Amino acid sequence: MRPKVLVAGAGIGGLAAALALQKRGFDVQVVERANELREVGAGVQLSANAVRPLYRLGLEQALLSIASEPAGKRFRLWNTGQTWKLFDFGAASLAQYGFPYFTLYRADLHRVLVDAVRAGHPDAIRLNAAVVDVAQDARGVRAVLADGSVLEADVLIGADGVHSVVREKAIAIDKPRFSGCVAWRGVIPAERLPERLREPLGVNWMGPGSHVVHYPLRRGELFNFVGILEKDVWPEESWTAQGTVEECVADFEGWHPDVHTLAASLQTPFLWALMVREPMHNWTDGRITLLGDAAHATLPFMSQGAAMAIEDGYVLARCLERHGDDPAHALQVYQALRIERTTRIVRGSADNLKRFHNPLLGTPGVAEDYVNREWNAERVNERYDWVFSYDVDAVPV
Repeated sequence: MRPKVLVAGAGIGGLAAALALQKRGFDVQVVERANELREVGAGVQLSANAVRPLYRLGLEQALLSIASEPAGKRFRLWNTGQTWKLFDFGAASLAQYGFPYFTLYRADLHRVLVDAVRAGHPDAIRLNAAVVDVAQDARGVRAVLADGSVLEADVLIGADGVHSVVREKAIAIDKPRFSGCVAWRGVIPAERLPERLREPLGVNWMGPGSHVVHYPLRRGELFNFVGILEKDVWPEESWTAQGTVEECVADFEGWHPDVHTLAASLQTPFLWALMVREPMHNWTDGRITLLGDAAHATLPFMSQGAAMAIEDGYVLARCLERHGDDPAHALQVYQALRIERTTRIVRGSADNLKRFHNPLLGTPGVAEDYVNREWNAERVNERYDWVFSYDVDAVPV
């Protein structure tokens, strides 16, 4: 008998976990507090370590139909536009890691996962079902929903994001602090951009106290824009707080004209505060565990937030399959396998903020030397090869 699994949260991580469990014959119910399934209009990057499990869950053709596959990543200096090659994707990713590097519209990826989970069972996802309390005993777990109903299962997975109710009720109290950075985010229709800004590349602009990232989405029909800058203000931690194009452009005064063109071309810019959370030393209690942002929320400076959630879901499903007769033990194995890697991602993302915003980037001559030193091929390989080469099926469970 496979344990019955309840997943709180129908985001990318929760759905990836549900799909991985379905493929292994588990009875899975996903509960989602929202009354409709949708994702904010933004981009997401999936390196080979995240594409691998999605392909193995049968999503290869679905991903190829919605994704962009950039040729590589480039760095540009904030004021001069001077360009460095960081690394190649495309054929290079396939040759080195066996899988491509994709950039996707987050809503497209979410839809693919929703469709796949519902294909496994049409009633697998229950909407307007907010978890407000949880409990467990030796026989199983119970989740109390906002409408008063109680759901029972053998295992509960908290995939309910940075404001996780499952974490608060069963594991730990959230203690975020403001990182000192805010982020602008939005998408740009490709036709609004000049040809030079429509190259199939991921581009990181680096400057003192700020940086900008842009890359193609939806086979090049859209471009994602993220602009992160240091500020003293503390707006809400939300992906849906709207700002104005004029405010976004003003925040990058003195930057290269290409950055102004990108910011001025945004459809609807969103603004949110970036919060820092210390890595958790434990995210499992008995038959309850966490994954993704609920367990190890990270700053977005290694482009690995969604990837870690997808890896979590896949490895967790393998652990429950291998140790299904003892669900609590299975969850401890899962945590032991994932905590060191995800903690390293959290730390590495914080370190990248210091690299992207280094004050040396503001001084001509010194800036070039700094980039050549910090982003040469050897240093880049040290920071990223261990991330991209991870194989969710090679981890011994």
